[in-house]
Amino acid sequence: MKIAQIAPLAESVPPKLYGGTERIVSYLTEELVREGHDVTLFASGDSQTSARLVPACETALRLDPGVKDPLPHHMVLLEEVRRRADEFDVLHFHIDLLHAPMVADFAGRTVTTLHGRLDLPDLQPFYRAFPDLPLVSISNDQRRPMPPVNWVRTVHHGLPSNLLPATIKPKGDYLAFLGRISPEKRPDRAISIATAAGMKLKIAAKVDQADLEYWEKVIEPMIRVSPNVEFIGEINERQKAEFLGNARALLFPIDWPEPFGLVMIEAMACATPVIAFRCGSVPEVIDHGVSGFIVDTLEEAVTAVSHLDGLDRQRVRETFERRFSAGRMAADYLDLYRNLPGSRMQAARYRRLLGESADLQVVA
Repeated sequence: MKIAQIAPLAESVPPKLYGGTERIVSYLTEELVREGHDVTLFASGDSQTSARLVPACETALRLDPGVKDPLPHHMVLLEEVRRRADEFDVLHFHIDLLHAPMVADFAGRTVTTLHGRLDLPDLQPFYRAFPDLPLVSISNDQRRPMPPVNWVRTVHHGLPSNLLPATIKPKGDYLAFLGRISPEKRPDRAISIATAAGMKLKIAAKVDQADLEYWEKVIEPMIRVSPNVEFIGEINERQKAEFLGNARALLFPIDWPEPFGLVMIEAMACATPVIAFRCGSVPEVIDHGVSGFIVDTLEEAVTAVSHLDGLDRQRVRETFERRFSAGRMAADYLDLYRNLPGSRMQAARYRRLLGESADLQVVA
């Protein structure tokens, strides 16, 4: 198939550090190329890919101090996609909603994966205005706040099986928190859990400008008075394997409708169990008592820490391989692509049977 993947421009594909959406776009793109598909990636110019790269800006916008407004850059991205749209069997968007008016005439061969939270009131009138846009959720729970829309599938995220090696016998005696310092991620809960359990906690997280006040007024003072807590800061992919793999468990004490939670399956790939609060996608991702524990209170989380030795880390890794590989994710998307109402696959196959050119044709 000839497939376009359209990524947001905030981070490169894959991101240098934090960036869940761009990371998934990279894993999907590389797997599709590996399987022999003709893939074009629309992304920032500093992206690294084995697909054909169409750069819409020179570098990732978050890393460019000269960028004050990301919108014009995304308009450039959409213009590049619009000009080349007839080249593709399927166009797969990962940029939320900006493209919806542009694709109205060929929406039947588009897919839009929604990577973010959907419970924000500003989104309701938008999706009511575009009820026919084919949408993919990354968890079933993510759909709950939405008005009636054209959901075509839920596709859980996946990682390359060789990305993060399993650590069956961890060297560290600590709990891990990985991601972003923000109120909804609840690093304060992680500190409280580790302290009550008598465990060391290592926090590897970035602090966005929007969350700076929360860091300065809540989290940094907690760390300062907690000798069992070590703040590492933002880490890269290479550091992640060691950080997660040597942890006794990942703490995922969220307090918001998490659409997916990529860090959970990153931990599982490292054979590290997850202790997660029952919010958002958590019950869809964690197999309670196998790949971790799902809890409802701080007390239950502390108790779960004492039961970690009862989990088989090899089974944690096996659960990842069975449910959350990039190969499984790509297979799900390919099945979806081929069954879109506007897919050109059937027409191309029919032309080949007739001995005609299978090249794409624009039909008025």
